[in-house]
Amino acid sequence: MDHTAKKNKRLMALNDNKAGMEGLDRDKINKIIMESSKGSRFYENELKREQQVNQRIEKMMLQKAQITEQQLKKAQAEVERMATELERSRDLSRVIVHVDMDAFYAAVEIRDCPELKDKPMAVGSMSMLSTSNYHARKYGVRAAMPGFIAKKLCPNLVIVPTNFAKYRAVSGEVREIFAEYDPHFQSVSLDEAYLDFTDHLEQRQSWPESLRTHRFHASSTATGIAPNMMLAKVCSDKNKPNGQYRLPSTREAVMDFVQNLPVRKVSGIGKVSEKMLNALGISSCSHLGQQMGLLSLLFSETAWHHLLQVSLGLGSTFIPRHEERKSMSTERTFKELSKVEEQLSLCRELCEDVAEDMKEEGLKGKTVTLKLKNVSFEVKTRALTLPYAVATVDEIFAVAKDLLKTEIDNESPQPLRLRLMGN
Repeated sequence: MDHTAKKNKRLMALNDNKAGMEGLDRDKINKIIMESSKGSRFYENELKREQQVNQRIEKMMLQKAQITEQQLKKAQAEVERMATELERSRDLSRVIVHVDMDAFYAAVEIRDCPELKDKPMAVGSMSMLSTSNYHARKYGVRAAMPGFIAKKLCPNLVIVPTNFAKYRAVSGEVREIFAEYDPHFQSVSLDEAYLDFTDHLEQRQSWPESLRTHRFHASSTATGIAPNMMLAKVCSDKNKPNGQYRLPSTREAVMDFVQNLPVRKVSGIGKVSEKMLNALGISSCSHLGQQMGLLSLLFSETAWHHLLQVSLGLGSTFIPRHEERKSMSTERTFKELSKVEEQLSLCRELCEDVAEDMKEEGLKGKTVTLKLKNVSFEVKTRALTLPYAVATVDEIFAVAKDLLKTEIDNESPQPLRLRLMGN
C-alpha cells in the first residue's frame, strides 16, 4: 500500500469510540468504508480535513524539535505552579449527574414501531445518519456516517427519516422528571442533560422509605454520577447501554479513575485533538500529566489549560441554570477580509462588543463561539467550552483568537478569505 493510500485508510478509519462497537473487525469495515466512499463529497471533505491535520502535526513536530531542555524545564515549573493552584480549588462536595439517553432517536422510533426492535436500524438519511441502534453498531454503523456507506456495511439496515417534533415531545416528558430532582438542570441537547443532585440527596434524608424507593424500569438511559461535570459525562458512558456508574467523591478515587482514561473519552477532546496527542505518544490521561510541560509549549494556552484540568480530574461543579440566557452574540458582514492582522483585529472588536454587553447585563459565559462565513458562502462555527466562566474582553479574545488562528492555519498556505465573522 503506497503512502497516500495509507493516509486515506487512516482518514476513513472507523471511529469505534461508541458503546456497542467493541471487538469489531476494523480492517474489514475500513475496507468497505474506503471502497464505498471513494469519489464522494464525503470522501473529498474527509481527505481535505486529513491533509490539514497532517500539516498541523508536521508543524507541531518541527516546533517540538526546536524546544530546548531549558525551555522544557521552565514550562514544567509553570505547569506545576498552575497545578498546585488548581488543586486548591478542587471541590468534591457536589454530586453531579450526567444523563445521556442512549441511541435516543432510534429508541423513540423503536417505541413507535416495535418490529424495528430486533432489526439493524438507524435514523437519518442516505447522506448522513443521526444515530443507530445496537444491532446496527455490530456492523460498524454509527452516527455521523453517511447512510450510503452504512448500507454497504449492513445491506439490511432500515433507515428511518428524522422526526424532530416527535423527539422534542419525548425530550419534554423526560425533562419534567429531571426538574423533580434538580429544577435548575442544564439541557445540553434533546437527549442529554446535567443535574446537580446535592440538594435533592440532602432533602430526601428525611423522606419516608416509601418515597425514597423507586422500582427500576430498564430503559436506554445511561447515568453517570461524579463530583464534577467533566467526570460525570465520562461516567455516563462507562456502563452503557443500561448501566449507572458512580465515581466516589475522593481525590484518590478521581485520580485512579483518570489514570487509565483514554483521552478520546473526555468531552472537548475530539478526533483532531486525539490525533495530535497520539502523534506525541499520548493516548491516556496519565500520559497527559507526564507530558504537560511539553504540551504547554506546543498547544494554545486555552487548550493546555483544559488538558491540565483533565489530567487532574477537575471540571465544573456549577451547572448554569436552564432558564438563564443561553447566549450573547454579535457579527459583521463585509465584502472580503483575508489579511491575518485585519481578521484578528476584527475578532478583538467583536469580543469587545460582547464583553460590553455581558457587563451591562452582569453575565458570564463558559462557551466561546466563533462563526465564520468564507467567500464561497460556507459557514463554520467553532466553539470551546471552558471549565470556568469568562466575561472580560481579554478572557474572551484569548479563546476566540485561538479558534480563529486554528482556522487560519487549516487554510495555510492559502489565506482564509472571509465575508462574515461573529462571536
